[in-house]
Amino acid sequence: MNQDEQQYEGNAENESPEIEDRVSALIEQLHTAEELSRTYLANWQRAQADLENYKRRAQQERRESMDIANSTLVAKIMSALDDLDRAFSRPTSEMRKAAWAEGARLSFQKLKSALESEGLRQINAVGQPFDPRYHQAIMRRPGEEGIVLEEAQKGYTLNDRVLRPSHVVVGTSEATDYEE
Repeated sequence: MNQDEQQYEGNAENESPEIEDRVSALIEQLHTAEELSRTYLANWQRAQADLENYKRRAQQERRESMDIANSTLVAKIMSALDDLDRAFSRPTSEMRKAAWAEGARLSFQKLKSALESEGLRQINAVGQPFDPRYHQAIMRRPGEEGIVLEEAQKGYTLNDRVLRPSHVVVGTSEATDYEE
């Protein structure tokens, strides 16, 4: 061994405890940094999931708000829709001859089509089994038990939610003639 190698080995032996302390400190720092990075990653992933959930909730609330606003508007229009439906379902002979009546009927059909394209559907009631979710019984008459015999007022759904139930006459096997 030459003199330089002996001097280096002597220095390495003297520095060995210092190097080991420094290496163990660096390893400790590395473990701390890895643990901290895992914590940051988990927090970031949680924040990302929270943001996605918030966006989904906000979109759902917006959709529900629009549905409520549409329901309110359509509910206000329904009485006029009912009046026009009654007027054009049994037009008088004078109305059949008048050109303005045909134009009004076409406008009524356009209004109905526009509302239907937005999700408005008429509830089919006559001949159907009575369903309290879609029908409101206003009278009972002798007839087939539990079957809707007549519709007094049309009911509607908007996007599969009942906007107004059909007011119906329901058949009963008993000979009763009272209003509910």
